Amino acid sequence: MKYLKDYKDGDRVSDIYLCKNKQSAITKNGKSYDNVILQDKTGTMDAKVWDPNSAGIGEYDTMDYIEVYGEISSFQGALQLSVKRVRLCQEGEYDPADYLPVTSKNIDSMYQELIGYINKMENRYLKLLMEDLFIKDEAFIKVFKASSAAKSVHHGFVGGLLEHTLSIIKLCDYYCSTYPLLKKDLLISAALCHDIGKTKELSLFPENDYTDDGNLIGHIVMGVEMIGDKIREIDGFPESLATELKHCVIAHHGELAYGSPKKPALMEAVALNLADNTDAKMQTFSELLLSTSETGWIGYNRLFESNVRMTRMEQ
Repeated sequence: MKYLKDYKDGDRVSDIYLCKNKQSAITKNGKSYDNVILQDKTGTMDAKVWDPNSAGIGEYDTMDYIEVYGEISSFQGALQLSVKRVRLCQEGEYDPADYLPVTSKNIDSMYQELIGYINKMENRYLKLLMEDLFIKDEAFIKVFKASSAAKSVHHGFVGGLLEHTLSIIKLCDYYCSTYPLLKKDLLISAALCHDIGKTKELSLFPENDYTDDGNLIGHIVMGVEMIGDKIREIDGFPESLATELKHCVIAHHGELAYGSPKKPALMEAVALNLADNTDAKMQTFSELLLSTSETGWIGYNRLFESNVRMTRMEQ
């Protein structure tokens, strides 16, 4: 098969992809069409079925594997497929492994590196807490390794939550070596736990969509609840330490407008917010550059609130 990342403007498409989402819409002229998101393991692509009632468009729905025929064009800096024909595929015509986006890094190696930071902790209570979550809780570990860090925007792939978490830990480890007033075990623990609620906020692939609890409660609150449940199992866990750890997680988005119930009030909370923001934006920009065939200006990006472009290195 030809992967979505390998297409360029003007290419013709005739292959099988996962229909990640299908939504009917109406044009300004009153004509019906379908908005479709196609997915394979290299990412997603926006597709339009402009004449969904034509004879060449078979019956299909979200999460079906479909064979599509059409042509690629560039729209606002992103590739888009105009679909002419659709055929619903049957089991055996495709390999599901080709349609799940997966981290390019080794999941087990990343997890062992993560465990290394826990093994070096000196605070016995934080170390016990991290061990209960990341070493002893097999059900949590299995989901954590398979989870994405987001539905879209950044690290939206199998192993994305692990990759993002490890990047945050490394940034926080650097901060601790540069700013010695930071309480290292607290900050590393907060980095480990800051997004654990996403294991409940988002369903696993191939859906990778918000759960009911994800929509109604959100990963920050669920993450704090998970931390609290584990802390209650550890005799003598200091109340003030529990509060400081929970605060770092609660405040890691930095602003009330960005979903944090509280703004950072501890030095460790500020460091965690900066690390999270850095990794999210750098990964988003990386994915943006890797997903486009443009060599100059790419177009307006909502996250950066700016028209962005590829760096040109003068020789």
